[in-house]
Amino acid sequence: MRRIIFCFVLLITTFCFAQETDIQLKNISDTILNTKRVLKVSDPLDGVKTMHKLFPGKLNHLAEKNTFISWKCKNCKPAPFTDVNGVEGDQLFPYENGVATRLLTAIDYADSKGNQFKILAFNHSVHDEDGLQTGRFFGGLLGLAKFVKNGTVWEMRSFQPAVAAFGAFAQSPKPKLLQIGEDQFAFTLLHVNGGAGGPFEGWLYLVAGFDGRYQPILEVNNYQLTNIESVKWSGSYTVVDDGTKKHFRDIIIKTKGTFNKAAKVEDEFEAELPEEIAAMGKTKKSFDFEIERRFAFKGKFYKMIDKPIVKFSNVK
Repeated sequence: MRRIIFCFVLLITTFCFAQETDIQLKNISDTILNTKRVLKVSDPLDGVKTMHKLFPGKLNHLAEKNTFISWKCKNCKPAPFTDVNGVEGDQLFPYENGVATRLLTAIDYADSKGNQFKILAFNHSVHDEDGLQTGRFFGGLLGLAKFVKNGTVWEMRSFQPAVAAFGAFAQSPKPKLLQIGEDQFAFTLLHVNGGAGGPFEGWLYLVAGFDGRYQPILEVNNYQLTNIESVKWSGSYTVVDDGTKKHFRDIIIKTKGTFNKAAKVEDEFEAELPEEIAAMGKTKKSFDFEIERRFAFKGKFYKMIDKPIVKFSNVK
């Protein structure tokens, strides 16, 4: 009896595994990359179903909430995109070997007039037959679709299949909504990457609609550092609403951290300190610190203005 049960379980397991790994590519029309596409979805808007309308490939549901669309576009003309990791070589979308598209998040918000909006953020990665996302230093390619509610229907207002790549292992971080002006909204992304056993460095990016497309308009280094014992820091951001700017308001970045020279013996790799605290790191054993930087929009990008304000405490 046990032998029969074992064989039955083995058969079911093998069947399920075969089902999970039977991932195929579906060729779809090049019209899917048309940024002027018209799409209307009845309320309530389902994120995965709507993404499937945008990218009508094969919808896969694997274990551990691994849901994605696998597709290929033979007639699409691949175009370059930016990966903030600085990966060398031609980065072209759609990928030659096929695409796996996943829903990152759905963001709801309303403007001062009561108009309701929904943003779908999705992640593209190179198609993998096992449904994996691989590539240690490759980011996940972020795409965005914006909908506005009109009665009982959501109408797509803007669509940008590929913005830029962020994160690691072909997985973009989830964008978070940020109001940067009067009825002006953007998205922050915490991009983190680093080598095995070494420090994980975090950058803050701000993506906003500008010049007719979504694009990064702010890059802040030294925003976060983890996976190292001697020094750690984390950042926060605040939009300055003092009534002087209607759009693209100034943004203040505060980075708080700790330094302990004695803990360096536990570090496998050494981290480079921000220039604002580098001198203190050479002469002191330990301290806490806070660095405040102010960024203003200049032409097409945010740039730091004034000198950083640095505060130290618990200095030994």
